[in-house]
Amino acid sequence: MTKSPIVIFLATVIILCLLFFLFAINLFDGQIVYQEGLKEIVLDTPLSLSYFIGLGYDEIDMKGVKSFYLTTKGIFMALIFILGFPALLAFRIHLRNSK
Repeated sequence: MTKSPIVIFLATVIILCLLFFLFAINLFDGQIVYQEGLKEIVLDTPLSLSYFIGLGYDEIDMKGVKSFYLTTKGIFMALIFILGFPALLAFRIHLRNSK
């Protein structure tokens, strides 16, 4: 196993990005805006990051959907999962190597 915290950080970030962007894991808080005539309906729901690159949903599921986006909490959760946990892991390895 490598002892470089930078390599561990980058490898973990890449693995987590692949996991969250390629698989439809509805984990991050978001909102879906439905358009029905002149009426808009906003639905709070967990979203997957894969939806933003066009994976994980069917075109039939998108009927009537005007837009969807992550809320502030959802963006914060995504940043913590993708950057925060790898940073903590890399810092732990750095501390272990410095002993």
